[in-house]
Amino acid sequence: MNFLQKFESANAPKAIGPYSPAVKLGDFVYLSGQLGMDKDGVLNDDVVEQTHQSMKNIGSLLAEMGLSYRHIVKTTVFVKDLNDFGKINEVYGSYFTEGVYPARSCVAVARLPSLPRKSERPSRLLRMLLRKKNSKYFCLKI
Repeated sequence: MNFLQKFESANAPKAIGPYSPAVKLGDFVYLSGQLGMDKDGVLNDDVVEQTHQSMKNIGSLLAEMGLSYRHIVKTTVFVKDLNDFGKINEVYGSYFTEGVYPARSCVAVARLPSLPRKSERPSRLLRMLLRKKNSKYFCLKI
């Protein structure tokens, strides 16, 4: 058995570099940042659609491991334009339906990783730290 287990989803984009979309170590799962592009690498210009797609990509990766959004403990959101924060926040919040939101950081950045297609304006990335199903919350600095 490998030290780390790699996870991918047919419903989320493949990694665009030398990294895994998700890895598991024991009871901990780490997701790489998810741009708001679909599995074919198409990026919609609308920040609301990008946010939905990013969250769907995360949901697809979680499902591969038998997890859901409720297992997310910490997120980091990277935005290019803080004027989009309200729209992003509204969509982001709609994916957490149990009333308990993960801890979160949000920062504005000058640039995000190059994209294989379209737009120079990706609006966000998410990095996730997850907890094991039905266990206590863990707090780890990534």
